[in-house]
Amino acid sequence: MTSARNGVSPRTHAVQAAAALAASMGIGRFVYTPILPLMHTQAGLSASLGATLATANYIGYLIGALTGILIPGVVRSAAVMRTSLVVLIATLALMPTTHDGSIWFALRLVAGIASALVFMIAVSALHAHLRGKFQHLAGWGFGGVGLGIALSGVLVFGIRFIGTWTTAWLASAALAVVCAVVAWGLSPEPRPIITPDAPGTTGPRRTHRWFMALFISYFLEGIGYIIAGTFLVAAIDLAAPEWVGSAAWIVVGLAAFPSCALWAWLSRSWSRPTLLLVALLIQAIGIALPAVIGGVGPALISAFLFGVTFLGVGSIVLAIGAHLQFPRAVALLTAGYSVGQILGPLVVTPLLRDGYRDALLLGSAVVLAAAVAATALRFRFPADLEAGPRTATSNKEVVFDVR
Repeated sequence: MTSARNGVSPRTHAVQAAAALAASMGIGRFVYTPILPLMHTQAGLSASLGATLATANYIGYLIGALTGILIPGVVRSAAVMRTSLVVLIATLALMPTTHDGSIWFALRLVAGIASALVFMIAVSALHAHLRGKFQHLAGWGFGGVGLGIALSGVLVFGIRFIGTWTTAWLASAALAVVCAVVAWGLSPEPRPIITPDAPGTTGPRRTHRWFMALFISYFLEGIGYIIAGTFLVAAIDLAAPEWVGSAAWIVVGLAAFPSCALWAWLSRSWSRPTLLLVALLIQAIGIALPAVIGGVGPALISAFLFGVTFLGVGSIVLAIGAHLQFPRAVALLTAGYSVGQILGPLVVTPLLRDGYRDALLLGSAVVLAAAVAATALRFRFPADLEAGPRTATSNKEVVFDVR
């Protein structure tokens, strides 16, 4: 079966979107994690500057996300997607051309903006083209983030033995080029998620308390998960043989690849509030594990638990937000999550003087707090809301899923 609009099969759309997400997020955003230890040892990057560069990328991501929210036409533009891919690749290739921290900051900031724009366009394409019996392909499309993490992890793992940190950035840029070529023909035809304009029986007055609990939980998750997402490899490198950190990041990607499809399948039998609580508890354990127990086994188990949950948490949260029909739910949740990601590296910077153990423990504690907040969703959760999403019209408010 092909898309009614452009004759491209749904599976092709899933592959193209996955490639776009692999380039923008798996490589453009997260390749910094396995390269960070190389930059510490070979480029003289301090732990505090490493955290600052991570923050720069997350600030850029927030800017890009807000751009998509304020200018919805951005997520409809193939030109924006292609330009963003080119800019993203350029930022990767330019990282090894300097040792200037301010230039690195600017490059990671721009990379964050480009990553967010490509991400939103790819997500809108998934929503537009994967409907009906092809909806299950969207989970695999989102898995492109995990695939990009795994591929870039394998790449950096190999470069540890044959090259330097500069080689790692250049090779990552080349890998992003390959993904961009596959994604180039993606048609960004967004499918809007409509939320009610005014409160009513199914509006914010009825769902306010659950949405606030959800917002707080997702904000805290943004802080906690990004601490592990930024420093997990470096932390493992300090407590295990040198190769384990890179191997663990590969495990993160391989576990993340099918995770959205897995959590969507589980939601057929379990409520989303329950799944959110379980996923956050599993993630908290995974983040703390390498800080409490050293060795190869705990490191790889930690990587698996983190990988199988961090994308799944996002998909569950946004599905709950849409179900609650709170005005601009997705936009608000995304903004809160992005702010949390900015705060995460800043909060733990004072803890990095003696390694990453305390940072991981704090990240785990914050995710555990997110689980506590999510517990509130399980009390009298309104699973029987009758009103569904409205039909999009030219004069209705549109909110795009910019996960």
